[in-house]
Amino acid sequence: MTLRLAPGRRRGTAGAAGAAALLLAGLTAPASAHAASGPARDWAAPTIALSATHLSGAVGAFGDPAVTVDVEQQGIPAGFLRLRVVSSSNPAVARVGDVRQVRERNGERRLTVSARGQGYTDLTLEVTGRGGKTATATLSYAASARTADAAGTRYLTGSSDASAAVDVGGGHVLIADDESNVLRLYDRARSGGPVKSWDLGPALGWKKEADIEGAARVGDTVYWTGSLGNNKDGKYKAERNTVFTTRIAGSGAATEITFRAAYKGLREDLVAWDAANGNRYGFAAGTAAGEVPKQIDGFNVEGLEFAPGSRTTAYLGFRAPLAPAVPGGKALVVPVTNIDKVVAEGAKAVFGRPIEMDLGGLAVRDIRKNAADQYLILAGSWAADDNSDPYALYQWDGIAGHAPKKRADLPTGDPGGWEAVVNVPDLRWRGARVQLITDSGAADLYGDGTEAKDLDHPEWKKSRSAWFTLR
Repeated sequence: MTLRLAPGRRRGTAGAAGAAALLLAGLTAPASAHAASGPARDWAAPTIALSATHLSGAVGAFGDPAVTVDVEQQGIPAGFLRLRVVSSSNPAVARVGDVRQVRERNGERRLTVSARGQGYTDLTLEVTGRGGKTATATLSYAASARTADAAGTRYLTGSSDASAAVDVGGGHVLIADDESNVLRLYDRARSGGPVKSWDLGPALGWKKEADIEGAARVGDTVYWTGSLGNNKDGKYKAERNTVFTTRIAGSGAATEITFRAAYKGLREDLVAWDAANGNRYGFAAGTAAGEVPKQIDGFNVEGLEFAPGSRTTAYLGFRAPLAPAVPGGKALVVPVTNIDKVVAEGAKAVFGRPIEMDLGGLAVRDIRKNAADQYLILAGSWAADDNSDPYALYQWDGIAGHAPKKRADLPTGDPGGWEAVVNVPDLRWRGARVQLITDSGAADLYGDGTEAKDLDHPEWKKSRSAWFTLR
């Protein structure tokens, strides 16, 4: 049995046979009609193999992931073997008739499930071949609840903790995960697993996750930053104190990345800079042993982007602390004016004048700009459990002292928190649309109290992406 996650796309050229969606129960072509005449034969049992034994979906979703099924019996063309679903362990989640299949020209069957309710069910598949011989397999299916924006939602499976995104062109996006050191390439328009993935842990000698939270691209180089803060238990972990670069070659599904360089002292540089300037932001206190990062006076970087027209000055956007300039606090952005030399040569960071901005009491969760130096700031809470707290998108021109303007309030209450902006459209136009991605690691996707990051099967872990219109 091969275990490869089908990304939910056609595998062959569409045709009358390959494109027709057929209910599983309706495939009744008898194998015996195509057997040679002659003495009775002791037929070998058929076989059935699934591209993945676990599959996730969502109630009301469009374009959910699929699995492919290979059925074989010696002497019988695969297209004449009967495949059907014979049972569902939980019909409230999906019934037998909710499973559909498409026959591909190579004989494979592509299966999708239309979920009725949130939860889990085991779907038993059976193939019947010549001589009445059968074989069965189990597809374990999990369905998350309907979301408010179901029509525009896509689910990126294989990981639930999306934390930073970089558009690589060709309809694909490179996504980091703050619970691992793996970068994954996804088709932006489809639900399903990654097209490719790269584990950077060995290249950097990491034993723990780097807590990657921000990314910025300049040319063929992508800068990535860890959160730089303590872990959730208030302990220092060296891996989190890392800024590194990767090189991108190609685009779309052909994208390839290679590791280039890393710097492992930006946290110390920030603390020293703040101390030299009167400890205005409390970086030393926020990084002290026992201090957790997700508090209003904590220390936690989540945004990274380049300054207008610059390839060397990068903006660090802080989730915490909030700047103590006004009641409720302002969001904080600190420029690193020599980020190129910091990472490539190990130079000490040089900092520009800090930028404080009013995001309605919210902090920076991501910051992204387009080629015209139009910025979108994804604003959210500094708190750890913030799914029900407000989120908003602000437009900014990247210039210190210029106030950002709110362009959209984002829905809350659905599983996961908004965490990454894929790219920035032309912000001059009302009605421009932007794609955002959630970190759903702490979400109870399937209603059993299990956080997504703790699920046993990668195919059940997922973040979601959705498109929003800017007013």
